[in-house]
Amino acid sequence: MRTVILCFSVFLLVSCESSKDSRKEIKDKILFIVSNQHTYGDTKINTANHFGEIVLAYDVLIKNGYQVDFVSPKGGAIPIGYLNTSDSIQKYYLYDSNFMNKLKNTKTPNQVNSLEYRAVYYGGGGAAMFGVPEDKSIQKISTDVYNSNGIISSICHGTAGIVNLKIDNDNYLYANKDVNGFPDLFENKSAQYYKTFPFSIEEIIKERGGKFSYSKNGWDNYFKVDGRLITGQDPTAAASVANEIIKKLKTLKK
Repeated sequence: MRTVILCFSVFLLVSCESSKDSRKEIKDKILFIVSNQHTYGDTKINTANHFGEIVLAYDVLIKNGYQVDFVSPKGGAIPIGYLNTSDSIQKYYLYDSNFMNKLKNTKTPNQVNSLEYRAVYYGGGGAAMFGVPEDKSIQKISTDVYNSNGIISSICHGTAGIVNLKIDNDNYLYANKDVNGFPDLFENKSAQYYKTFPFSIEEIIKERGGKFSYSKNGWDNYFKVDGRLITGQDPTAAASVANEIIKKLKTLKK
């Protein structure tokens, strides 16, 4: 698995001219949850947050008047990878200094007031398997948002971030709900990178009562909506997950 990774400690594009924000009104705030992990486990194999899964959802949300903030377990800069610069949206945000500065300066959990957010979105990439799922502070932020009639959403390996979320008498948030993420079918279980994973997303969701499903074709915009839980299988569903967040928010009372 080849991963192109940009480490923001040496990343210079933040000096580029920022795009102008033409929004007149902020409708609601959405919190993107990302990882600080640079490697698969304790190996030297590089990993990162999936840039496309971040920006394709981000683009939909801000164009519809929503504000997006970023939080990571440690705060500060995060690694990004899996870039596709032939994609016009990814290329645009790669040169948007305002956006890139957000990724360079993600919030720490203790800087986040969960009451300000109507939804959370767990970004994917191999990095999402590490640091985020076990972080108690991030878990609390997400469950607070959900318990305040908000939305939990994830994309691809980002679904790893929801596996420990519990509500109502210790029941898992996704129990008896339709949910998906990156399935085992498309993982290389014999590869060294996979052996570092703390769990299989598909297996743990099923074991804990979630109704995990996926597209066997893959990369075909597969996603599931079950109440206030919205999950996508891979990067092709990132924009759809964002659009579903918007649809759902319009039906919910604050």
